[in-house]
Amino acid sequence: METLEFQAEARQLLQLMVHSIYSNKDIFLRELISNASDALDKLRLATLQDGLEADASDLHIEIEADKEARTLTVRDNGIGMTRDEVVELIGTIAKSGTAELLRKLKEAKESPELIGQFGVGFYSTFMVADRVTLVTRKAGTEGHGTRWESAGEGTYTIDEAPDAPVGTSVTVHLRPKDEEDALYDYTDEWKIREIVKKYSDFISFPIKMGDETLNSMKALWARPRSEVSDEEYHEFYKHISHDWTEPLEIINMRAEGTFEYEALLFIPSRAPFDLFQRDSSRGLQLYVKRVFIMDDSRELIPDYLRFVKGVVDAADLSLNISREILQQDRHIQMIRRRLVKKVLSTIKDLLNNNPEKYATFWREFGRAVKEGLLNDQDNQKAILDVATFASTASQEPTTLAAYIERMKEGQEEIYFLTGESRSQVENSPHMEAFREQGYEVLILTDPVDEIWVEAVPDYDGKKLQSIARGSVDLPSTTSAEDESTGDFDPLLGYLKERLAEQVKDVRLSHRLTTSAACLVSDADDITPTLEKMYRAMGQEGPRVKRILELNPNHPLVSGLRAAHERDAADEALPETAELLYGTALLAEGGDLDDPARFAKLLADRLARTV
Repeated sequence: METLEFQAEARQLLQLMVHSIYSNKDIFLRELISNASDALDKLRLATLQDGLEADASDLHIEIEADKEARTLTVRDNGIGMTRDEVVELIGTIAKSGTAELLRKLKEAKESPELIGQFGVGFYSTFMVADRVTLVTRKAGTEGHGTRWESAGEGTYTIDEAPDAPVGTSVTVHLRPKDEEDALYDYTDEWKIREIVKKYSDFISFPIKMGDETLNSMKALWARPRSEVSDEEYHEFYKHISHDWTEPLEIINMRAEGTFEYEALLFIPSRAPFDLFQRDSSRGLQLYVKRVFIMDDSRELIPDYLRFVKGVVDAADLSLNISREILQQDRHIQMIRRRLVKKVLSTIKDLLNNNPEKYATFWREFGRAVKEGLLNDQDNQKAILDVATFASTASQEPTTLAAYIERMKEGQEEIYFLTGESRSQVENSPHMEAFREQGYEVLILTDPVDEIWVEAVPDYDGKKLQSIARGSVDLPSTTSAEDESTGDFDPLLGYLKERLAEQVKDVRLSHRLTTSAACLVSDADDITPTLEKMYRAMGQEGPRVKRILELNPNHPLVSGLRAAHERDAADEALPETAELLYGTALLAEGGDLDDPARFAKLLADRLARTV
């Protein structure tokens, strides 16, 4: 026998479980049954796809209660574990987001469904146990099994189990009953039946207690919606997603004819912590004729809808279908197209008929959905139809269709500006003329916005136009007495030469009303933010120069013109040009190449004015 220590995060989690104040301790049995069901699925899949020689004719879960010994045992004849797998899967939490889990566990206190989301449901047994014993043997291996035991105090023992059958049994040595602490007698048969019926009735393998099968084993996706309660759907969702909240929306689908399949999909009510992590679990569960095939079939749903959870059960696929075949299978591609259309139409229904639910959905998943504008050309219009954006017209988000309805007479373009935050965008110099003349501008602040606007040329025939790129063709508000453009030509030429390292051109602006200057990108150039993103990904290239636009009516610009006319060799002019460029860069939230030099120039100039 060997005594080992739990990994640090596992020890913290164990202590939280041992001293748990969660009122719903019943979920420990749900988690053990769920783990057993997964083990049975894995064994059946290994016999179908990997040629594992194992008996999969009578896969089931057994529950055995011993009142005298005060133990509850959950046993399966599934895939089992090797000694190394026991150490890896139980002694260590090798999963990203562990710190986040621990923080939420500590903060939630009365949230009863927090266990399981991070794949650590086994530890919930320590809410009810003084000691837990696990005996397991891997299918297809020769020799002995493994016996694991812990009292949840930071260490565990591991030893050989010579007579262990294939599969896994978990024996929970129960603490004394304490109803004040919501700790029930889990050897009571009525309590076991109640928990199984509530949480695990849909498990596709028989859950037996003695000669009795406790669950109906009816696949929820195969039953009419009218025969399934919302509570049953919610528990099934929690089972497949490891989420602790109820789903935002339930989607049932059934296709009959030349190719038959059933689908039960869920839109969550909150984004998982790893939604934007590359190694996050995603994809749908694939069944063939009620037989589980794989857990995370990414071929069934595009990456921008990776938050959707659920099951697809196809009637006409081979039971030993592989991922490589899935990628090419035309039936899978057809299912994928229909699932996408159904999900997008469901989101549109929320937008039109349930604004509160839609607002929750878009807040949690809008950023991911917009990724589809880059790589799903077939559904680009449908995605834009359900997307909403912040706008200068209101504090409430708007659809593009609603924006078009509000467009001013003669306006041909949908105006937008990207930035890091709403306040930064609203205070941008580029906004000045648009604000003064009452033009609505979309405020785009998600990182993906910088990219998708390049891939979407228009919406309903209206071009999407950044107000920080190219020239702006707004009606002129200047009077006939304003200075002619030609009077500024000498200054513009001087600044263009002086700032040649920073800008590609200097011109007068039609978009400024109060600021002295701003920087704009040429119509065909990438934006500074996009340039930064490429550099962060290691895609180095020459820095894109921009255009400096000057407000001819601003005292600083008119004064600079007058100073240049008086003495083009004035030593103060180069510093003024540098300050003018620097303030334009700072006004849009840009980064100065040499902040210390800019600060010194500004301080020296201010000192001469005091």
